[in-house]
Amino acid sequence: MIPNLENYPKVVAYMEQELEKQEISMKLSNKINVAVDEIYSNIAKYSHATWGQVVCFIDDDFIRVSFMDNGIPYNPLEAREPDLTLSADERDVGGLGILLTRKLMDNITYNHENGCNHLEISLSRSKG
Repeated sequence: MIPNLENYPKVVAYMEQELEKQEISMKLSNKINVAVDEIYSNIAKYSHATWGQVVCFIDDDFIRVSFMDNGIPYNPLEAREPDLTLSADERDVGGLGILLTRKLMDNITYNHENGCNHLEISLSRSKG
């Protein structure tokens, strides 16, 4: 699928289906969905990818969501965190989404291999 904003409803529908199928609590579903929204929208807006994939893996312990795309290499974990002591007018644009994702998720990993970005987020099911 081309990672663009027009395909976002497909990602939302897929995530809802996977989370409901595994009877994930609303609390955990909301956290995962906020993180998916932040990550997918950044891929769609800034990566210039022509191909992308979002895959959800759920087992007894964790909910994992894997994002893969062939866009510009970008490791969001290396991004400088925004200075929240500054007012919104004084702060540089960007960075709040990955900060929020870091706060919501238990683990985030990134690698770039064979021309693809691969970002994975995970959240413990015990937190729901």
